[in-house]
Amino acid sequence: MQSAEGLDDYLRDPIGRYLTGESFLHWYASPEVCGFTVWGRPGEAQIQRLTQVLDVELAPSAPHVSLVDARRVEAPDANGLAVLVKYMMPRISGFSQTVKRQALVRPEGMAGAVVGGFYSLVSSSYPTRAFADPLEALSWLGRPESESHALMNELNDLVTRLMGQTPLLGELHRVLRTRLVDASLTDVAREMGMSERTLQRRLREAGTSFQSELNTVQVRTAQALLLESDAKLTAVAVEVGCASLQHFSSLFRKMTGESPSAWRARHRKTP
Repeated sequence: MQSAEGLDDYLRDPIGRYLTGESFLHWYASPEVCGFTVWGRPGEAQIQRLTQVLDVELAPSAPHVSLVDARRVEAPDANGLAVLVKYMMPRISGFSQTVKRQALVRPEGMAGAVVGGFYSLVSSSYPTRAFADPLEALSWLGRPESESHALMNELNDLVTRLMGQTPLLGELHRVLRTRLVDASLTDVAREMGMSERTLQRRLREAGTSFQSELNTVQVRTAQALLLESDAKLTAVAVEVGCASLQHFSSLFRKMTGESPSAWRARHRKTP
C-alpha cells in the first residue's frame, strides 16, 4: 500500500493506500477489506481526526469487511471514546450499507474491557466480534490465510515505524504484555522464534536490553491500570509482575520521575 498525500486525497482515492495520524493508521488494502489501527493513548483530538478519515468507508464505497486493531492501545481516553460514539450514532445506517462485518482486535486487561465496551454503546446492524489475535479476526472476516499474513506483516511494519519502534521492539513488547508476571528471557525468546543469545545480541545492537524493555512495558501497563481503574497500588504491582510494592514504586519513579500515586492523581484530575 502507498501513503496518501492528505485527507482529501485519501477520501478521493483510498484503494491500495493508507493515511496516518498521530496515533492511528487507516488503510484500504482492496475494495473488499479495510480498517484502522490505533495505539498508545489516543485522546479527543486524535479521535476527532480519525472520525474525519472514517468517512472513507461510507457510501458510495463498495461493500467491504473492516478490521479494527486496538491491541496496542495502552489507556483508552473517555473523551476520545465519547467523540467516536457521537460520530457513529447518526451514521449507523450509512455504515450498515457498506460494512458487511467488522472484527475488533482488543488489548489485554482493563484497556481491552473498555475498548470492547464500545459495541455496547453503539449497536450496528452488521455482525461484530472481538478477538485477541488479528489473524483469527481476518479469518472470521473471510480473508484467505496467505493474504492475511501478508497484510498483517505490512501493517505491523508500518505501525512500528510510526510508533518509533523497530519491528524487533514492537514484537518484543507485544509478547511481554501477555506475560509480565512470569516474563523470562528464555520463554520470550522462544515465543519470538529465536535463541536467548540471538535476542540479547539484537537488543544490544538496538542499544537496549531485555530488562530495560521489560521495565518499559511494566510501567506503561501500570500507567494504564492507574488511569483506568481504582485498583490499589499493591494490586497494580502484582499485575505488572513486581515482587513488592516497594519494588514497583521504585521502578515507577525511576521511569517517570513520580510516585505511582502522584502520577495517578495528576492524570486523573480531568474526568
